[in-house]
Amino acid sequence: MPGRQYVFAQFLNLLPRYDFQRIVNKYNGDYRTKHFKCWNQMACMILAHIRQEDSLRDIDITLNAHAKKLYHMGIQQCPKSTLADANERRDYRIYEELAKLLMQRARREYAGTDLAIDVDNAVYALDASTIDLTLSLFP
Repeated sequence: MPGRQYVFAQFLNLLPRYDFQRIVNKYNGDYRTKHFKCWNQMACMILAHIRQEDSLRDIDITLNAHAKKLYHMGIQQCPKSTLADANERRDYRIYEELAKLLMQRARREYAGTDLAIDVDNAVYALDASTIDLTLSLFP
């Protein structure tokens, strides 16, 4: 199947890589990194989120299971310690600014349609945490 891309690679192509790199440069996100750049970190974390992985070990297992496909998916393989270090040390504002940029683009794209979002007073909460509630307190 020459010329075909994995769905995940097509998804990554939708993200504005030039704008993302501009944001990374603004916050020196790739400073003193040789191989595992911010783009690779983001791709790994998006894949982990889509697959609903719960831990770095699960992410590592997934990446190792698909090691031969990673290049074609647009992801670079990395040890879990490298991913852990990147998650701990990289500036969160890189991904915050990317999220804001994508929300602005979505607003422009869907302006004047049924999907238009009233964003003047909108509050965005981007979180994938699960909150367990006690039934006795929250019936």
